[in-house]
Amino acid sequence: MAVTDRAIARIKDMIMAGEFRPGDRLPREADLAADLGLSRNSLREAVRALSLVRILDVRQGDGTYVASLNGESLLEALNFLLDFRRDSSVMQFLEVRRILEPAATAMAAHTMSPEEVAQLRFKVDQTAEITAISDLVRHDLAFHSAIAAGSRNQVLASMVGSVSMPTERARIWRGLTQQDAVRRTIAEHAAIVSAIESGDADLAAARALVHVSGVVEWLGNIDDGESLRRLPRVNWW
Repeated sequence: MAVTDRAIARIKDMIMAGEFRPGDRLPREADLAADLGLSRNSLREAVRALSLVRILDVRQGDGTYVASLNGESLLEALNFLLDFRRDSSVMQFLEVRRILEPAATAMAAHTMSPEEVAQLRFKVDQTAEITAISDLVRHDLAFHSAIAAGSRNQVLASMVGSVSMPTERARIWRGLTQQDAVRRTIAEHAAIVSAIESGDADLAAARALVHVSGVVEWLGNIDDGESLRRLPRVNWW
């Protein structure tokens, strides 16, 4: 297990044991690192990751607190973070999406009705008004599902759906950690709709390829702690 994951797992164990409760302030960095048997750098990386997914609340000049969520919600969030960071199969699912979705989008450019395209554009407009990352990801899944269904190929639509769901956590983590990920996603969705609406299959496929490839490139650049080190530094106190 990577050192950052080990630190996250140890904090999770302390929450499960009742040592940390929602609203509690964490001990000083040096003290907590010693208690957990970790280096201070490893602990800082864990705190940064946990603050990004709102498990910890870092208050400048005051301290670091466990988020004011119930214990079950905290553990679900911790499991999400650990599972995502350990799941090496996500890249393989994304690579399959990069093959299937441009094909489905090209077919949809020929087969979707004007009413279906209008509904697709409405989905994009709805997405622009949402602020919660998890809700945005659900809209993203619905957007791609609608295009796959619009291809009129039920086998292809089923395959696209099968490889999309396992990448949901990667999309959430990208939305939380990558600068402008949400804005870029909405803009890319709008560009895909415009290509479908114009009936240009080649352009639609190209824009779908760029869209999915952006997530593949982002995930491929992640190694242990590297994505966290590129983020703004979070001070312990």
